[in-house]
Amino acid sequence: MILDLEKFLSTERPHWESLERGLAKLESGGSLDLPAAEQFLANYERASAALAKLSTFAAEPVTRRHLESLVARAYAELHETRDGRRPHSIWRWLSATFPQTFRRRWRAFQVSFGTTVVGVLFGALSLLMDPASRSVTMAFGHDQQTPSERVAAEEAAGGARLSGHSGTFAAELMDNNIRVSIVALALGMTYGLGSLVALFYNGVILGSVACDYIQDGQGIFLAAWILPHGSIELPAILIAGQGGLVLGNALLNRAGRDALADRLRAIVPDLVTLITGVALMLVWAGMIEGTLSQYHAPILPYWVKIGFGLVELTALCAYLGLAGKNFTSTKANPELHDPLS
Repeated sequence: MILDLEKFLSTERPHWESLERGLAKLESGGSLDLPAAEQFLANYERASAALAKLSTFAAEPVTRRHLESLVARAYAELHETRDGRRPHSIWRWLSATFPQTFRRRWRAFQVSFGTTVVGVLFGALSLLMDPASRSVTMAFGHDQQTPSERVAAEEAAGGARLSGHSGTFAAELMDNNIRVSIVALALGMTYGLGSLVALFYNGVILGSVACDYIQDGQGIFLAAWILPHGSIELPAILIAGQGGLVLGNALLNRAGRDALADRLRAIVPDLVTLITGVALMLVWAGMIEGTLSQYHAPILPYWVKIGFGLVELTALCAYLGLAGKNFTSTKANPELHDPLS
């Protein structure tokens, strides 16, 4: 089949834009009157036909992925049960939209995770090779005390320093962590470089502190201190970095002929979903960090805290990896516009 691509795109794009406007109204909880609904259906059918034509046209990968997203979203709107849509919208987002989006952008998460691991290794090796580097690689005053000194002080306090204001402390932690995560995502505007630097530096701090505590024989205390909140907080920061890399990739990806505005418009729903999920995760992590994480032995046995953190991490992995797999939108296109494919 010979296809005049320029003419085809200029003819079809207005119908895709009309379909996207209809989707925006439906997804925000609105409804369409009869003429608008008929037009929505016609646009969906036309977009499906256009997608079939573009599926074997390798020169337009960005346009094809954007069209795949539109068709999948429209299919979900047309085939879902409309009764009681609003009461179930939050549950649907939690049980399907967020984990589906995470998996769809899996390769960006792999890069985020890998960059952090490299930072962890760098921080640990720096401390092993040059102990004086602790003043550079550690943050939050960890370089001012040895791990044994800090553990002794924490265990002696017994959580008393939070008495009466644990709620305020938790709120401060939530606010700080959410701001850090938003920055990690927003740094994607530097073509992803800023997000990579933020992830690497976060890994350097973690690796340096972990190495310091393990060297001083305080590894169990560190695990019990970090795992209750870190099993949620650290993945949240990785997901924020994932969003930043998706943004950076959209800015860099010029393989197709779509304008920058079109590329950004195509990823906005996923970015909003990712950062909203990150915020919810950090609210939970802040609550745990402001309470459970601050109580140590003998008040709270370390095995209890470590076990709690491992249960949280297992549940999070199962949620992100399995939730929403039975929803139609995932079946329609399980590899929907992966930015690093």
